[in-house]
Amino acid sequence: MQPGNLVRITRASIAVPKGTIGLIVKAREQLDTQYDAPEPVYTLFHVQLVTDTKLNGTVRRYLAQDLRKIS
Repeated sequence: MQPGNLVRITRASIAVPKGTIGLIVKAREQLDTQYDAPEPVYTLFHVQLVTDTKLNGTVRRYLAQDLRKIS
């Protein structure tokens, strides 16, 4: 997944039901800097929600395991 992908959220959270659609606007890779060669630990995706509630346009952060790519 990368910025610009349309995704469906697979885990419900406060005010965001399971199945909500969003657009990835930023992806940030977290690195483990404990050793000489930093290794990626996880990627955090900033998702702009597309919904008919007051959260429309809000950006929330999700892990890859909580998202499913639509397009």
